[in-house]
Amino acid sequence: MEKERQVLVVFPHPDDEAFGVSGTIATHVQNGTPVTYACLTLGEMGRNMGNPPFTNRENLPIIRKKELQDAAAIMGIQDLRMLGFRDKTIEFEEEDKMDAIFDSLIQELNPSLIITFYPGYSVHPDHEATGAAVVRTVGRMPAEKRPKLHCVAFSNNCVEELGEADIINYIAPVSDTKIATIKAHRSQTELMFANIEANQNDTDPKFMAWLENERFWTYKF
Repeated sequence: MEKERQVLVVFPHPDDEAFGVSGTIATHVQNGTPVTYACLTLGEMGRNMGNPPFTNRENLPIIRKKELQDAAAIMGIQDLRMLGFRDKTIEFEEEDKMDAIFDSLIQELNPSLIITFYPGYSVHPDHEATGAAVVRTVGRMPAEKRPKLHCVAFSNNCVEELGEADIINYIAPVSDTKIATIKAHRSQTELMFANIEANQNDTDPKFMAWLENERFWTYKF
């Protein structure tokens, strides 16, 4: 994996980073690259409360904030920005407001790489609106000054319309970190724990392919 000057990760919810990006983040950190994670919400509208439930709707934001902080620490992220938006409202925020926030982050950090969702191919309205704002902001920059933009896509039609992923990061050396990051989001992922461990122990080929390979599409302006 190429060493970057600075990586900026932008996702709307705690745990968005865990499943498809945490191995890549951990690898960048191990390579000595500073990583900033800007998380827009605390995921307070998430439906899961643990299994068996150990929290409630009122306390879920507190729980998910701590889970996010724990996950960031596991990956080695030292610069976690919690931007304070309300879950499931990103699509309703004014575009100029969102773009100004991301422009400020880019100007401050001068990242060589930004990781976010691919607008149109990331299913959840918050995912789509977040990715779209990042793309708009980067797209306004002069072409020669734009950071690389690696996008996560997982809609059913993403491969059909975008083609195969442009970048596949093999993250097996940090797969334990990836699993620990997923587990840190206990309220949302506890149901998966037994299956993850069983599949890992059985070295199920499909599971291992998912675990050890993280896929990104480069955004073409």
